[in-house]
Formats: sequence, C-alpha cells, structure tokens
Amino acid sequence: MAGSPTARRRRLSIELKKLREQSALTCAQVGAALDWSGSKVNRMETGSGRIQPSDIDALCRFYATSDELREFLKALARQAKTRGWWQVHGAGVPEWFSIYIGLEQDASTFRQYQCELLPGLMQTSAYAGELHRTGAHLSAQDIDRAVRVRMERQAMLTRSGGPDAWFIVNEGALRNLIGDRALMREQLERLLESVELPSVTLQVLPFDSGTYPATGSFTLLGFPDQEDPDLVYRDGITDAVYLEGEHHVREYTRAFDGLRAAALSPRRSAELIETVLKGYAR
Repeated sequence: MAGSPTARRRRLSIELKKLREQSALTCAQVGAALDWSGSKVNRMETGSGRIQPSDIDALCRFYATSDELREFLKALARQAKTRGWWQVHGAGVPEWFSIYIGLEQDASTFRQYQCELLPGLMQTSAYAGELHRTGAHLSAQDIDRAVRVRMERQAMLTRSGGPDAWFIVNEGALRNLIGDRALMREQLERLLESVELPSVTLQVLPFDSGTYPATGSFTLLGFPDQEDPDLVYRDGITDAVYLEGEHHVREYTRAFDGLRAAALSPRRSAELIETVLKGYAR
C-alpha cells in the first residue's frame, strides 16, 4: 500500500472508480441507488472530497464486494485523512503543490525535464530562496517555510529505497544567473555533488542540440504498485495539471526519451557543468 496520505487517497479513488466501471454504471446511477447525488460519487472517484468509512460500507454493499476488499478500502479512507510532514508549513506549500509532494514521496521512478531552472531536488537553499522572493508574493516567514520544504524533499534522493531519478536540464538553466555569481557557483557545485548519488542521472540539453520534442518543463512519476498508474505533472504560477491517461503518459515518455537522445551523455554533461562553473568563478 502506498505510504503518503495523498497516494492513499489516489489509490482509493482509483479502486472506487474501478468498482463502478466493472458494474457498468454511471455516477448518477450509483448515486440514485444510494440516495446520493451523482456529483458525490464523482468527487469520491476523483479524490476531490473526503470519504468516510460509512460511505465505503455503503458502496461495498452496493457493489457486493468481499469483506477483505471492504476493509482494505476503509483502511485507505482512514489513512488518507492523516497529514503529511509538508502540510504543517501553511502558505509555504500551496494546496495544488501539496498534492504533488504527496505523490512524489511514493514514486519509484522520477523523470524530469527542466527548461528554465535547475531541478528543485538539486537546488541550494540560497537558489530556492532567491526564486521564491522573486516569483511569489509570500511573507518572509512563508518563504522560509517553502525553502525548508524544498530542502526536506531532497532527502528522497538519498534515502534507502528512494526513486530512480533521471533529470534533463536545458543548458540555459545552467547559464541563467539567479542571484549573484557566488550563489551560482555554490549551486553548480551542488549539482555536481548530486550527480554522484547512485540513484541520480543528469543530462544537459545543449544549445546546439537542434530540434527536440518538448514545449516546457514536466515531470513523470512512476509508482511501485501496478494498481497506481504513472502520471505526468506540469505546474504553473498558480496551479498544476496532473495527466494520468495512458495516452498522456505514453506521449510524455516518448518526449522524455527524445530529450535523452538529444542531450549530452551524463559524463559530458558533468564536463559542461564544470565549464560553466569555471565561468562563474572568474
């Protein structure tokens, strides 16, 4: 069973939708049979509302599930109510990003392309702080909280059983001056330290790579349980998009594979980072 509350809520929603589809019923039909609204059933299947154990009991009686499955789903519903470690930081973690962190914590594979900035999981606190002070209308306290969460998230790269992480960054992200030159020297040194981790692979997409198959930054998360499908995550200034359909995952996987082919090898990528680092040292 997936570990974070977000992943449990997602798994519960997947299982409830699967039961309804196996019964060949619509949300409206299930709702009418249980004296609920169809929108309530839909919210339960999309994870947009809390699900009570009593709701699980009612659905399992209606679908005539086994006692074992009913207890499993009730356990998921109870565990989905717990709070993740990142949720104590208030406005430092907006709700739309809190969902992503919960899923990220349970990923077994992590694939990310960054076209403008260096990956959050490799950022120094100074680099992350500069980004938050420039791009977010947050109090100094909430900026500190947001940076702290970003630093704590990085533990996933070093923990036992952490995800296999593969990053591709555009060369522009290396050369984009964030803060001052001293900050960038520290940041690029951190980047070189990160690629030494056994679970991390980093490639740089150079300026002269030619045409490549991407239109913006994105992340692909894969999960250890086959019942938890892979997903694509893309974020913006005020919201995020989660794409879970097979078509979306397949096309973004193809795009990532194309980026890997166009990018420098990990060894040559490290050499380019070292070259850029020397430029900031002057």
